[in-house]
Amino acid sequence: MFSIATWNINSVRLRAGLVERLLRDEAPDVLCLQEIKSPVDKVPLEGFAAAGYRYMVARGQKGYNGVAILSRLPLQDAGDRDYAGLGHARQVAARLENGVTIHNFYVPAGGDIADREQNVKFGQKLDFLTEMRDVFHAERPQKSILVGDLNIAPREDDVWSHKQLLKVVSHTPVEVEHLGAAQDAGGWVDITRQDIPQGQLYSWWSYRARDWDAADRGRRLDHIWATPDISNAGHGSRILRPVRGWDQPSDHVPVFASFDL
Repeated sequence: MFSIATWNINSVRLRAGLVERLLRDEAPDVLCLQEIKSPVDKVPLEGFAAAGYRYMVARGQKGYNGVAILSRLPLQDAGDRDYAGLGHARQVAARLENGVTIHNFYVPAGGDIADREQNVKFGQKLDFLTEMRDVFHAERPQKSILVGDLNIAPREDDVWSHKQLLKVVSHTPVEVEHLGAAQDAGGWVDITRQDIPQGQLYSWWSYRARDWDAADRGRRLDHIWATPDISNAGHGSRILRPVRGWDQPSDHVPVFASFDL
């Protein structure tokens, strides 16, 4: 068995102490981070290695985006792709010794206006998702786990109010349709919802809320998927809501799952 977690950390250097705390307290075998906002050579590896995470595969850039896979288990770099030709560090893959490939994604947020004619960023998001669909359809991934901040809450119970968020970026029907097409193209199984099929689930709460916990206006933007050949091995899903209350937190919290492989 091994465990995996995904977390949009919103600056790995600013929140290195929080990453180290999570590694000490929860000890996932693999931790995938998004929005590290750092060149790879500036990632503070010393503290992570001291906690037992000596392996890293990452793609970074100064001040923006960036994805990293930290591991206690040996990893091999399995490449990356510049989805939608944005020139952003938004995806990287690594392969474990058991043959499982881990894909770490940071899908563009898409700006504030849900209209690609008025908002270039929204169009880029849809193009990114379309290329994900096409790549998965062509490559038919096997023995793979996909995690990350996909910046879409697809189900009605993945948001605090389906009705009020239908026109809000991250829950609009066109985004949900594009994400669903990408998921279907790879046959990906949503492990979190396989384990927890009913009820409200959130992994993100806005910084804008005066009291995020009391307001509880969350969205499930962070996901763990697996290909059908290993999806039945997934279990133990959980979302660490208390992490949102740590000092100087990210607006996202870690999402966990375990696999018997």
